[in-house]
Amino acid sequence: MINFDSKVVCFLYVNHSGAGAHLFRSWATYINRSIILTPEGDRTDKKDTSAFNTWKDIIIPGNVDDGMMKTGATVFQPLPLSKRKYLANYLGRAQKKVGRLKLIELAKQYPDKLECPELQFSGPNKLGRVEYFQHLGNSKFCLAPRGESSWTLRFYESFFVECVPVILSDQVELPFQNVIDYTEISIKWPSTSIGPELLDYLASIPDEVIEQIIGRGRQVRCLWVYAPDSEPCSTMRALMWELQRKVRQFHQSAETFWLHNGSVVNRNLVEFAKWKPPMPLP
Repeated sequence: MINFDSKVVCFLYVNHSGAGAHLFRSWATYINRSIILTPEGDRTDKKDTSAFNTWKDIIIPGNVDDGMMKTGATVFQPLPLSKRKYLANYLGRAQKKVGRLKLIELAKQYPDKLECPELQFSGPNKLGRVEYFQHLGNSKFCLAPRGESSWTLRFYESFFVECVPVILSDQVELPFQNVIDYTEISIKWPSTSIGPELLDYLASIPDEVIEQIIGRGRQVRCLWVYAPDSEPCSTMRALMWELQRKVRQFHQSAETFWLHNGSVVNRNLVEFAKWKPPMPLP
């Protein structure tokens, strides 16, 4: 519970995996008035009903490796652009996703420009923690295609290895859009145009422009860090900004209704004040 000016905001924290509130079968009945914190905005339940509401819920960053976010020496120090081997990379599994499969095929055609190994989670070809960031930071651009859903952790990791994130996920929702102008710190390219034209476009961008984009990203990446809200810049601080904006006199959703006497009821016309959870509480 967070109190702003005597008004109380309730919220449900959804874990960073992005599985979403749809994991709870009755979320639309029991937590429809909660502010849902999630790294993705397009997961749906089996009835194709999205658990994310743009006007109510909040997109939060994925949880980047702590060793990349700490102040001072990290597990990987960014390379100068002139020493990076590749123009772009994609480090991830194919998962039979169209965009990812296109990138794998594109890398076979242009192996000197695009690094696109399929990550292994076990066995001799598994990349270690430091090796992963070394590969990620060996390119000027880090490609972030859609996976099971629209979000990807590589988008946030790119800010710490200091490559320019290129979003290849058309429906992606990004965190703190009330605060951040993403056109200044990233590129979003149509997922339907993943091909040689993408590499040609990236190759046409001068290094001094790339440095400027990386520099602007360096200024805002602290908003991806899950530090205490006492820190001058952190995810928690940005989250408080977003919650403050949502404080309003009246709040409704598709699963809230009201009667002539001012009572707020659910779809079964049960007043929320008289509602009891469907399971015994400890």
